[in-house]
Amino acid sequence: MYLEFRHLRTIRAIHDAGGLARAADILHITQSALSHQVKALEEQVGMELFQRRSKPMKLSPAGLKLLRLAERVLPEVAAVEEEFRAMHSGRSGRMHIAIECHACFDWLFPVLEQFRAAWPDVDVDIRMRLAFDALEALRREEVDFVVSSDPVALPGVTFTPLFDYEPMFVCARGHRLADRPFIEAEDFEEEMLIHYPVERAKLDIFTALLTPARIEPQSTRAVELTEVILMLVAAGRGVTVLPDWVLRDVRAKPDYVVKRITEAGLSKRMYAATRDEDVARPYIAHMMRLARTEPVKLQKR
Repeated sequence: MYLEFRHLRTIRAIHDAGGLARAADILHITQSALSHQVKALEEQVGMELFQRRSKPMKLSPAGLKLLRLAERVLPEVAAVEEEFRAMHSGRSGRMHIAIECHACFDWLFPVLEQFRAAWPDVDVDIRMRLAFDALEALRREEVDFVVSSDPVALPGVTFTPLFDYEPMFVCARGHRLADRPFIEAEDFEEEMLIHYPVERAKLDIFTALLTPARIEPQSTRAVELTEVILMLVAAGRGVTVLPDWVLRDVRAKPDYVVKRITEAGLSKRMYAATRDEDVARPYIAHMMRLARTEPVKLQKR
């Protein structure tokens, strides 16, 4: 079966219009041409796509499958077309970013390099001082794009999924837990846990594992830089939990052991938070597209 975008647009138009005549007007073609197009598509599919005896016309089960495909694909195509039109016209704007994630800088800077090449007239900035009051800053219009793994219901704010990631346990090669097949909550009771200097409610290891299990590490230590965290872990000063994209090179180094947390592994999702009215802005849509792909590249290395 060979599908074209026009076939999907046809299915959607007839469904929305409820008949061939109105759908033909929407598509700016004759009713006869539309009828022939539907017949040819049904021959390809090998079954009827519409229940023609009903008024308005209704989709058959096969037609509903194509409609669902159209509803997924056509908005994506329209978004890309709009992005290209905006790139060509040199549309300008502002995108100030706040991040509720220390480790996100690993993938954010490559994303911003690509973004600035495509949108040279968009004012880009990272507002560091707002990192942990980011969502309120978004509502006050001090920033325009927030990277967060903790979506909350806020009036006027849309959370768009970017990508999934896995928080991983890291210890020194000779550590007592280095030979475990996986790490459980109880294993942290005797450990110094080294983490970023943020509240527990924004640390994956607490929200996804330790707090629900009512487990406390023996002690904790807050460290700003990922490189320093890893240096302390290699020296046997403690253990840490970091996102999988940070550990692409660490896994191959002899000083470290990387383990899954629980047998099934933990799973978290990163989101982009924007104001409702900004979601459809072409350069915001392009930023989201880049932010979906670059971290996944790092995870696969």
